[in-house]
Amino acid sequence: MDRTIHSTNGVDLCVADEGSGHPVVFIHGFPELAYSWRHQIPAVAESGFRAIAYDQRGYGGSSKPGHIDAYGLLDLVGDALGVLDALGLERATFVGHDWGSLVVWTAAIMHPDRVERVVSLNVPYRGWCAGFPTTDVIRDQLSDRFGYVLAFQHVGATEAAFESDPDAWLRTVYSGIAATPGFMSDAEFGVYRDAFTAGGLFGPLGPYRNIDANAAATEGLANAPIIQPTLMITADRDPILPARLADGMDRWVPNLRVAAVTASGHWTQQEQPDQVTGAIVTFLRTESRSS
Repeated sequence: MDRTIHSTNGVDLCVADEGSGHPVVFIHGFPELAYSWRHQIPAVAESGFRAIAYDQRGYGGSSKPGHIDAYGLLDLVGDALGVLDALGLERATFVGHDWGSLVVWTAAIMHPDRVERVVSLNVPYRGWCAGFPTTDVIRDQLSDRFGYVLAFQHVGATEAAFESDPDAWLRTVYSGIAATPGFMSDAEFGVYRDAFTAGGLFGPLGPYRNIDANAAATEGLANAPIIQPTLMITADRDPILPARLADGMDRWVPNLRVAAVTASGHWTQQEQPDQVTGAIVTFLRTESRSS
């Protein structure tokens, strides 16, 4: 069931909500939607859990604030907790992918009373919940890997490139870091194209334009542990976030399990939905029995 949660943390959020039982909140990344979890939501609900996913602010059917500083990491964390509040939920398991993982890692550290378990796809936790180094560090040391982040800082440029040919821009983004470029049908691709054509990219790019502010806001959280039971799902063919980055995570995440998804690029829950869903459901069932 889809619904709109009004005025939570100052925004309206479009939410998909299926099933009953222990709540599991799915948070998508860039440039995606709650729709990115379309394979997991029904399967998790059918497995006896309540599956909840929402379009992050700036995306899809959710509010799209018009100023950059509305997209800071702590605002995104506030949205996640606002979903719990609006649905009358005290705690939940949080599942994140890409930028959604940064939201989940940060929420787990700052609000351990609300985050019962953690699942991250592709994005490891290595003592730095804000995820990205500052733009100065990227410019001086990491431009070969994160040059796109620097390009995103120029307000209007990426938006214009997208608007000139939405189909080509999105297909390049999705296929460029996928193990199997045809992982989406034309109809599925159309959901994304239509959503971003209608809503634009200013909102989705907002978190990238806050990475320096995010670093400052989370400076005091450096090397904080993740105390919750955690599942890290890696993808063997993600060129942006290779699986080896999860090596040594147990330094910060003592209660850690790792599930290795094969034949997958960056869009793991869509490229290999059965592997991802199976790993999540197994983790939820195991932790439910032990709690």
